[in-house]
Amino acid sequence: MFGLKKKDSPTAEKSLFDRLCRGLQKTRSGLFAGLDVLFRSSNKIDKSLLEDIETRLLMADLGVESTTNIINSLNGALKRNELNDMDQLMASLRKHMLEQLLPLQQSMELSSTAPKPFVILVVGVNGAGKTTTIGKLTHRYLKQGYKVILAAGDTFRAAAIEQIKVWGAKTNVPVIAQQSGSDAAAVIYDALQSARARGTDIVIADTAGRLHNQSHLMQELKKIRRTISKFDPDLAVEVLLVIDAGTGQNALTQARKFNELIGLTGIALTKLDGTAKGGIVFALANSLDIPIRFIGIGEQLDDLRPFNAEAFIDALLDAET
Repeated sequence: MFGLKKKDSPTAEKSLFDRLCRGLQKTRSGLFAGLDVLFRSSNKIDKSLLEDIETRLLMADLGVESTTNIINSLNGALKRNELNDMDQLMASLRKHMLEQLLPLQQSMELSSTAPKPFVILVVGVNGAGKTTTIGKLTHRYLKQGYKVILAAGDTFRAAAIEQIKVWGAKTNVPVIAQQSGSDAAAVIYDALQSARARGTDIVIADTAGRLHNQSHLMQELKKIRRTISKFDPDLAVEVLLVIDAGTGQNALTQARKFNELIGLTGIALTKLDGTAKGGIVFALANSLDIPIRFIGIGEQLDDLRPFNAEAFIDALLDAET
């Protein structure tokens, strides 16, 4: 039986929302800074103001499709005389943003009936924040009462193995590793065996930071996936792609390629606090039917948060409800 989740207290939830607001400050500033000034100068909502919003949405990397959908909806509301003040404009904007993001809000559930261990296979290119995400996930699940093992499956780089070992030491969890250059699939198979013997709930497996156009590394990832199925075809496996939000539209290319080759079940969008391109969330929503499981909004261990569409948009609009 898996451990039970602990709910955040109201005070903790308020603190988390405040941190989310701070994490999205760069994107929020790029989108909405000066809109109230523009409105006061004309004292009305008109096509010119909506065109300015359209430009800002594109600059925040929402993508053409998402931006077009939002602006078309706002133009329709304008024609129906439903946008008479800034409050109505922001309420309408919030509504249409939420419609786009709600389908992505699907939590990563750990079944109490599936055989142990639950496997989280973490994939992504170097520099996206893969190792840090693994450390934060480990911290999160330990707090919830789960037993965790880490698998150092990025055998391509010795530094990656050492980084996973550091996180294992920080969180006091076992790390299954071999020498650099070893067969990554064999490392993960060993981790599964160890987890099964120990009654461990979760195996979080690192993989080589591969560029999406390096076919031989992608084949290695497919081999890992086959190895997990061979160990136990009934294991629940999350294939989690870690994406740096700052890469903007390049994130879509990465996600499409990984999904084509191995099938993604979720995305962790990191480094949102360091970019004004947080609108990539909307581009992902319109281009791919893949849930966003987590977002990274800072360096603290608790700054990897489950994606909540309503909280995300409220923080983006700086309007707590």
